[in-house]
Amino acid sequence: MIKVSEQAKSKISQLMSEEGFAVEQDYVRVGVKSGGCSGLSYDLTFDNALKDEDKMFEDSPVKIVVDKKSFLYLVGTTLEYSGGLNGKGFVFNNPNANRTCGCGESFSL
Repeated sequence: MIKVSEQAKSKISQLMSEEGFAVEQDYVRVGVKSGGCSGLSYDLTFDNALKDEDKMFEDSPVKIVVDKKSFLYLVGTTLEYSGGLNGKGFVFNNPNANRTCGCGESFSL
């Protein structure tokens, strides 16, 4: 299960609308890829199609899709949005990460 904070839901809805996506029918694609200063980095995009290997989670109204490989790294994660003085952006609160980098964009297990 992947959860989305209320602040992140609001920002996702705004950004999806700006990019021509509809939060009610399109998806937030979350994944993990090799790279970053800690070994693995997060990937977040908008998408309008499901793939066979996708797992879908809905945290109303946001629909999150994750490929099966990335899901193993992201199970239990909460997607949050920080708009404070220390920087703006999406933050992955991942209980599986043993170590994260200073910017929070990469992690290791």
